[in-house]
Formats: sequence, structure tokens, C-alpha cells
Amino acid sequence: MSPHSSSAAGVPGDGDGPGEPPPVRQALSDSVYESIKAMVMDHEIAPGARVGIDALSRALGVSPTPVREALARLESDGLVVKRALSGYRATELLTRQGLAELFEMRLLLEPRAAALAAANATEEQLDGLERIVEDMQDQPGPRGRYASYRGFAALDQRFHEAIGQAAHRPLLADAVQRLHAHLHIFRLGDVTGAGGPTVAEHERIVRAVLRRNAERAAEAMTEHLTRSMERQIQGSGDGVAGPAAP
Repeated sequence: MSPHSSSAAGVPGDGDGPGEPPPVRQALSDSVYESIKAMVMDHEIAPGARVGIDALSRALGVSPTPVREALARLESDGLVVKRALSGYRATELLTRQGLAELFEMRLLLEPRAAALAAANATEEQLDGLERIVEDMQDQPGPRGRYASYRGFAALDQRFHEAIGQAAHRPLLADAVQRLHAHLHIFRLGDVTGAGGPTVAEHERIVRAVLRRNAERAAEAMTEHLTRSMERQIQGSGDGVAGPAAP
């Protein structure tokens, strides 16, 4: 989200530098964003339902401005869509076909990204990948309400995006990021027990990247994505709408 200054153009605001939002305002904006995001993830705002700015403002006790800012960010995340004359609506859940197509795209992109990361990652990027996996070990895995596993989900997304960045292929990294795969997948259902396997699979990917073994890195990523898809299908049950993919 682009920062906005509360003062006149060209005059520094109350933030850390010219044009930066005041810390209090940024904290409010982030808080409103996380609150609405949790409502969407937990289906308190039902998939496909209209998202009313005024109603959210009243519910959260804030003005419409941070709500509008939050919805713009959520639109970028792929969690809401804005339609002419009807405002914002929460995106529909993935169907089984949509889930299959999402993983098809990931299997085309991310093993290649892992192989390139093994060849091109800087030492700083390698350290960063190791830290993400270590941090994931301290987070509760996906179960229950979004607030309980928000940290795990954020680190999971960071891990895959960091692999894309370490590939040093900007278009590939951008494609991985734009899928917003983790947000869509975590909305589908409770995959209890997936945290441990996910971290272990991430560790195998990192070991291959650290050893500069491009072939093994691609294989480890393929294995991780395949098992992740299997866990999602098993754990979602009726959470995945529509007919089973052929």
C-alpha cells in the first residue's frame, strides 16, 4: 500500500521520513487490515458476500478511511474483489478444479525457482531461508481460527517467496508471489497436523539449496507441493466447492 502523508505535499509528516505515514496511523491501518483479513479467512465474511465499508467501520470502531485502505490491500491479496456499482465482495473459495490448477501452476514455477535458487542464491539469502524454517518450528501449525496460525501462514508464504527471490529471475519471483497460493489454500479448511510435515519438507528444500544441488532442490520442491496438495484435499473435505477434478 502506498504511503500517504498527513501534511501538505512536500512537507514531512509525523513519520520517520518525508511522505511516510505517522506511526500511529500506520499501526491503525495494519490493525484494521489484519482484522478484516481474519474475518475473510475465518468465513465471518462469507465467500462471495458483499463487504460493506460502513458496516465494517461501525463494527471495528474506526472511520471508513482505514477500512478502504485495508480493502485495497486485500484486493491485492486476492481475498476481495471490487466490482463496478456493487463495491467489494469476498472472493469465492477455490473449487477442486481451481485447487488442481493452482497446484499445477505451482509445480510449473516453484521447482524451477528452487533449482535456480540452488545455483544463484547469495549467502545472505541462504541465511534468510534457514531463519524462516527455524522460525516456523516455533509457530503453531494450521488449525482452528486464523489468528492461531497467522504466524505460521505468513512464514510459509515468506519461504516460498524467498525461494523465488533467490532464483534471481524477477519475472519468476513475481509470478510466484502473485499466485497468493497460501491465502487461498488456508481458507479452504483445517489441515490439522500439517505443520510438522510442512516444516520437514521445507528443511529438505533448504538443505538441497545450501548444497547447491539444483536437481535435488527441484525434486524436494516437487515432493513438497505434491504432498501439500494431497493434505489439502484430504483435510478440506466439503470445504472445497464444486465437483472433483478429473
